[in-house]
Amino acid sequence: MIRVLIVDDHALVRRGLEQLISSAPDLELAGAAADGEEAVRLASELAPDVILMDLSMPQLDGVDATRRIVTERPSVHVVVLTSFDDQRRVLDALGAGATGYLLKDAEPDEVLAAIRTAMEGGSPLDPRAARVLVDARRDQAPARSLSPREEEVLRLLAGGLANKQIARRLGIAESTVKVHTGNIFRRIGVTDRTSAALWAKERL
Repeated sequence: MIRVLIVDDHALVRRGLEQLISSAPDLELAGAAADGEEAVRLASELAPDVILMDLSMPQLDGVDATRRIVTERPSVHVVVLTSFDDQRRVLDALGAGATGYLLKDAEPDEVLAAIRTAMEGGSPLDPRAARVLVDARRDQAPARSLSPREEEVLRLLAGGLANKQIARRLGIAESTVKVHTGNIFRRIGVTDRTSAALWAKERL
C-alpha cells in the first residue's frame, strides 16, 4: 500500500482528495494537513510514502514545507498539486525537492497515476509545468552526444519509468541502468531525473 499525506488549506479540496485516495485499492490515506507547518509535523509523525502538496498556504507555504520535509525525510516523494503554473513557482517547488508537479484541473485518474509514478521513482509533470521548465532551460549549452543505448534509457526515463522498469523493458540489469543514468546526467549537464526528462522532451 502507498501511504499518502494530503496538504491543502481548503477543507473542500482536502475532503475531495481524501475520498479519491480512499477509493484506490492500492493507496492508503495517511492523513491530511491544512498548512505547511502541520504538513512538516505530520510527515515526521506519519511517515507517508507520497505527499500531495499545495503551494499557497498560511504559516508555511508549500515550497518551504517541501524543502523541510525532504531534508528530514529524503525517501518521501512530494507531488505538488496547485493552481500555479508560473515559472518561478514551478522552479522553486522542484528546486525544493518535489518530484512531481500537477495542476488542480487534473483529472482524478491523473492524480492517482502521478502518486503511483512518484512512488516508482518517476517524475510526474503536468505538460504546462514541463513547458515552463523546458523554456527555463532552453539556453543551456548543448551536451555531448549520447550513445544509442543512452538515448533509449533517457527516452524511457522521460516517459516516467523507474530504473527497475527500464531494466525490464530493455532486458538489462538494473545496475546497468544506473550506470547509464549517471553517464546521461553527466553528458547532458543535469543532476536529477526531472531535469533529464525535461531535456529529453525538448531534444529527443
